[in-house]
Formats: sequence, structure tokens, C-alpha cells
Amino acid sequence: MIRILLADDQAMVRSGIRLILETESGLEVVAEAGNGAEAVAMARRERPDVILMDIRMPEMDGLEATRRIVATDPDAKVIILTTFDLDDYVYSALRGGASGFLLKDAPADDLVAAVRVVAAGGALIAPSVTRRLIAEFASRPQAGQPVSGMDGLTERELEVLTLVARGYSNTEIADELYVGETTVKTHVSHILTKLGLRDRVQAVVAAYESGLVSPGG
Repeated sequence: MIRILLADDQAMVRSGIRLILETESGLEVVAEAGNGAEAVAMARRERPDVILMDIRMPEMDGLEATRRIVATDPDAKVIILTTFDLDDYVYSALRGGASGFLLKDAPADDLVAAVRVVAAGGALIAPSVTRRLIAEFASRPQAGQPVSGMDGLTERELEVLTLVARGYSNTEIADELYVGETTVKTHVSHILTKLGLRDRVQAVVAAYESGLVSPGG
């Protein structure tokens, strides 16, 4: 059973999400929070498998709540719920330890799939969203800073990281480099280990911040 915490200041939104999730087998909403402070407290108490976190909430926003939750529990899995007009906050949330983000108007099937992917240890970073959001906001002043371990990557690992940062899936990377998908997964695993990162999302952020990939490049 995947245990889920919902954090959104709108009760109707929480009810709608709960209804979608609990009609699916293996998913259970164990707690709801109406603001970031409640989300932090409930995350510590309930230890949910996945946290669905809105950004704009009273008392404490979802960005700060995510930072605090991940600081306390590095294994916490947070999916940021957002709209395109909050792009800048999304990028900051990813840097703060979120496992991915989902648009609030995403289809119900996408919401369910996102929860399952993140609960299984994956990172939710859809190619279309990656290209529109992360590429734009990675061009901020922090881009071009050294990233520990980057110089230890092989040429092939740098190629794979570049494609990951551009939003390619493992299958697309395999096709692009003429290798097997299993080989791509191995490269990604090595990249995460060498850079001391926990998931694909952090790898994308590191690629942009180091200057390996530039917006539109």
C-alpha cells in the first residue's frame, strides 16, 4: 500500500485528489494538510511514502515545507503540484529536494502514475515540462557553478547526463546513442553515485547549474 499525504490549502482540491487516488488499488491517503506547517508536522508523524505538495499555502508555503521535510528525512518523496505561472518556484523546489512536479490540471491517470513512479524511487520530470521550465530557470545566476564530481564523469556519462537534462527518457537516450536501455540505466546510476545525487531530478538541476547544458542548447 502506498501511503500519501495531501498538502493543499483548498479543501475541495484535496477532496478531488483524494477521490481520484483512493479509487485506485494500492493507494491510500493517510493525512491531509491545509498549510505547509501542517504538512511538515504530518510528514514527521505519518512518514508517508509520497507527499503531494501545493506551493501557495498560508503560514508556510510548499517550497519551505519541502525543504524542511527533506532536511529531516532525506528519503522523503515530494511531488510539487503547480501551474505554469509558478515556474520559478518549481525550479527552487526541485533544488530543495522535491522528487518532481505535476501540473494541477494533469489528467487523473497522470496523477496516479506520478504517485506510483515516485513511490517506487523514480523521479517525475516529464520531457515537455523539463524543456519549458527547467531550461528557462536554470539560466539564473547560479548556472555555471562547479558541481562536485562532475569532472569524474566519463565522456559517455556526460553525453547521457546532457540528454537527461534535455528531458530525454531512457528509451530516447538509448535510441540517440545506439545503446541498450539497460546500459542507459547503468550510466544514469553511475552518474547519480559519482555526483552524490539521489535521483534524476537532481541530476537535471546539476547539469544546468554546472553549465553542462544551457537553456535552448
